[in-house]
Amino acid sequence: MMSSAWQKRIEIAKPYFDEKEQNAVAEVIKSGWVSQGPKVKEFEEVFARYVGARHAIAVTSCTTALHLSLVALRIGGGDEVIVPSLSFIATANSVVHSGAKPVFVDVNPYTCNMDAEKIEKLITDKTVAIMPVHQMGLPADLGAIGEIAVKYRLRIIEDAACAIGSEYKRKKIGSHGNIACFSFHPRKIITTGEGGMITTDDGEIAAKLSLLRHQGMSVSDMERHSANKIIIESYPQVGFNYRMTDIQAAIGLVQMEKLPDILNKRRKIAERYDGTFKEIKCIRIPEVPDYAVNNYQSYSIELLGNAPVTRNSFMEKMLDAGIHTRRGIMAIHREPCYVMNKVELPNTDRISENSLILPLHPSMSDEEIQHVIKCVHSFLS
Repeated sequence: MMSSAWQKRIEIAKPYFDEKEQNAVAEVIKSGWVSQGPKVKEFEEVFARYVGARHAIAVTSCTTALHLSLVALRIGGGDEVIVPSLSFIATANSVVHSGAKPVFVDVNPYTCNMDAEKIEKLITDKTVAIMPVHQMGLPADLGAIGEIAVKYRLRIIEDAACAIGSEYKRKKIGSHGNIACFSFHPRKIITTGEGGMITTDDGEIAAKLSLLRHQGMSVSDMERHSANKIIIESYPQVGFNYRMTDIQAAIGLVQMEKLPDILNKRRKIAERYDGTFKEIKCIRIPEVPDYAVNNYQSYSIELLGNAPVTRNSFMEKMLDAGIHTRRGIMAIHREPCYVMNKVELPNTDRISENSLILPLHPSMSDEEIQHVIKCVHSFLS
């Protein structure tokens, strides 16, 4: 009945664009400077100011941001980095790309974030860093993780792919003194199509990151082209081509202007979901600890053992009703390329097998929100 009455699809996510982004891109194209240039520099300054960090370095993705951060900290062969398995595979891939080994830790069953109480038993003399993930925009417990890092002299690199606008203890993610890496993929809070950002308060690390993202070149293209004398660059270090373009940065600047409105709309939808889904006894809805402010990059529910349908059959019913969903966060240690890492992570396994993500984006109409709510209740009653 619902599928015949509902004629359009409700997308899981959707970029929040209008003519402002189009005009910003057009201006960059007209300027003739489309690679990394003045717009990237402006975007970095705006982003750093927003999160409360001293430095921001724009790159091509959050994956390259994580990789570049590991390289800048000289983390590589023989080193171990503790990461949650319940994350997108890029978290672990970035560690492998650096030459180090990801060591998987289980998650808290209520927050889906790295369980700080399970970190210490995984620390060895090869452990050099911890990579907490702020999963689906909910901040990890940086205080508890930070205490362990100080005790064992470990670095913290935050996978903040989903976390722009989220807060830990009233401070925005990206401002807690660690290296933090953000994503601008289309499913994230703001987007530049693809792209990433690294924030840090460490000027020396920021300088290394800026050098490494541009093939290790001693001066930027913008510096050379704007100089009134000949500058011959040098390459003191082997680097990478991880540069963001001015086209992307122009979009990012418009998105930053919209960010407060985007966050407000997302939180209102999540509040509506929370208010009604808490009545359903066979699911677990997102739990937000007192220390956190969530941006609701995604809204995930976990089907419990008393649910009348399996996760996959529920997703099929939702699709038949015109509602796109996605499986919950993957368990990296169960993927073929990581299956050799034999570990027992019961919370990660259960959450990955039984959770799914519902549509939530600022373009959703009241009618669409209500249809999602109605179908969830109908299929799980």
